Amino acid sequence: MNTPSAAPSSPASATPVAPVMAPLPGTGGGSPVRRGGLGPVGLVLAGGVSVQFGGALAVTLMPRTGALGVVTLRLLVAAVVLMVICRPKVRGHSRADWATVVVFGLTMAAMNGLFYQSVARIPLGPAVTLEVLGPLVLSVVASRRALNLLWAGLALGGVFLLGGGGFGSLDTVGVAFALSAGGMWAAYILFSARTGRRFPQADGLALAMVVAAVAFLPLGIAESGTRLLDPTTVALGAAVAVLSSVLPYTLELLALRRLPASTFAILMSLEPAVAATAGFLVLHQALSAAEALAIALVIAASMGAVRTQVGRGKAAPK
Repeated sequence: MNTPSAAPSSPASATPVAPVMAPLPGTGGGSPVRRGGLGPVGLVLAGGVSVQFGGALAVTLMPRTGALGVVTLRLLVAAVVLMVICRPKVRGHSRADWATVVVFGLTMAAMNGLFYQSVARIPLGPAVTLEVLGPLVLSVVASRRALNLLWAGLALGGVFLLGGGGFGSLDTVGVAFALSAGGMWAAYILFSARTGRRFPQADGLALAMVVAAVAFLPLGIAESGTRLLDPTTVALGAAVAVLSSVLPYTLELLALRRLPASTFAILMSLEPAVAATAGFLVLHQALSAAEALAIALVIAASMGAVRTQVGRGKAAPK
């Protein structure tokens, strides 16, 4: 699962244009791709691969620390790295600024915790597919266009197939965790937009990551205890943090300087397919034909919602 980047610092980011991650603060959402467009596209795809293979590695780490322990290590390492890189200012911010960061961080902690509880129970591909429904619903609601009923219908069809008509083939608790993580992802997008408008560059993201790490630490200690201090566990947790957070943030930040946010969003809609591939290669989690079709339907719905929202923006009077 990818922890989405914070949204742009412009007011336009208040309404997400995609059922996926919004750009990092200060990137401006990219510019139209001309010559050399394959470069930023490659960076985004590499970031997506990194995120999902990081998630697969996290699943292999769970027997050592439990799901909560993995989240704790990921958030702690990511917080340290982002604080070192961003060196955000802690003075000069209003109470409203800090309230936004705190809620943003708590949302981030909940999103990660719920998702990792999900992948501890169901395969990675279906988990990401169910999770992406949260941002997809947000995009459909924000758009308020009749065409989005088609995309919602495709997504519901995918969910029906994924559950075999009743989720008999998937752990129902894992499904509930994945859907809850999707709800937190939608909330994350909204609060990342607010944070991006209040803090320069990725300062708000770094501070929110610290809030998330501190908030989650007691849960990780309660589940894993001294196992969190095992050198091998710490090393694997650091690898998960780098693959799932630090490296994707860097690649996306570089890509979004040359890539339109709409193109970025469409590429990110491919995450369920990448997750399914990572689950197969790393965790040997094979998909049935029905599950593969379900993932394809949700991807198509995500891409369609993105293109509809982008078309609405182009058609709006200036």
